[in-house]
Amino acid sequence: MKKLLLLLAAVMGFASVSAQNVQMHYDFGRNFYDELSERPLFTSTVEMFHPDGWGSTFFFVDMDYTSKGVASAYWEIAREFRFWKAPVSIHVEYNGGTTNRFSLNNAYLFGATYTYNNKNFSSGFSLTASYKYIEGHQAPHNYQFTGTWYVNFGQRGICSFNGFVDFWREKNYINNTSCIFLAEPQFWVNLHKIKGVNEKFKMSIGTELELSNNFGGRKGFYAIPTIALKWSFN
Repeated sequence: MKKLLLLLAAVMGFASVSAQNVQMHYDFGRNFYDELSERPLFTSTVEMFHPDGWGSTFFFVDMDYTSKGVASAYWEIAREFRFWKAPVSIHVEYNGGTTNRFSLNNAYLFGATYTYNNKNFSSGFSLTASYKYIEGHQAPHNYQFTGTWYVNFGQRGICSFNGFVDFWREKNYINNTSCIFLAEPQFWVNLHKIKGVNEKFKMSIGTELELSNNFGGRKGFYAIPTIALKWSFN
């Protein structure tokens, strides 16, 4: 369901923090589209971000669940290399996964990322342009553009609006498409930011909207919402 680079947007300035969280989403896809009647209802996401003296490492793992167990799994790991003060880093990334019907092709990306954060890190964005090699694909040489953003607002940062947008070329010879669009904006209410709630109770309640075109073997545009819970460990 996801390609979740949400947390990366919030910390790509290489601030001296690490961040981890676990999310659980209830997916409404089968309620909105008849052709998605077998789409899994639940998806979990585990994210980790860690900066160091040479840049940062980010990864996430998505798993979709049915009544029979795990239906699919997908993961990405990305490394940013930066040995200078300019807000541009070298980007290296791997994508891969499997479903109960087939394995996803390994994908390797190499490019550059530009990052902006305001002074208090309450908002920011990043832009990445990459060469994308899809192993085993009939047309393996491709490109990808990624944008991420985050905005924390409200008293004490009680609300967060963040997400990513991807656009890449990947030829699909079955449905005769060649470019894929995917965006996943998220909105969270951070309960530990509410006055009177223990700051260690780092639960967030929110929603995600998957906006896609020609994604996941489907042809055309889809808008699929979720409701979600998130627990942050930082």
